Amino acid sequence: MPMDFYLDIVSVEKRIFSGLVKKIRVSGSEGEMGIYPGHAQLLSIIKPGIVYIFHKNKAEECLYISGGILEIQPSIISILADIVIRGVDLDRKRILQAKKQAEEYYFKHQNKNINTDDLLLKISKEIAKLRVLEIMDKFK
Repeated sequence: MPMDFYLDIVSVEKRIFSGLVKKIRVSGSEGEMGIYPGHAQLLSIIKPGIVYIFHKNKAEECLYISGGILEIQPSIISILADIVIRGVDLDRKRILQAKKQAEEYYFKHQNKNINTDDLLLKISKEIAKLRVLEIMDKFK
């Protein structure tokens, strides 16, 4: 049985990661999934959140993903997403500001005819980015 597999993570803008890894962890539509070598073939929607990459050299990496598609084939796993940001590239101040603005807008316009689903999704994405930063703080 193989000890690693090939992972390819692509956003709309560019390829974010391509290489051999030991395992990954991602939030699928049905919940948290751990993907190891030899995993059954699968096609799943990914929720906004964190992708954990466990590299061959035992290093760990966290990425923020806005949601997307996960495809598992026998020798390659692909993640296709609109937005993928490496944890090291996240800006805590900018995230907190965006979250605060979205929350203020939500509470100010709560009783008016606004699309609350989109606004709550925006807030949840900012929270997911903050979770990536919290996890990265634990790595240090």
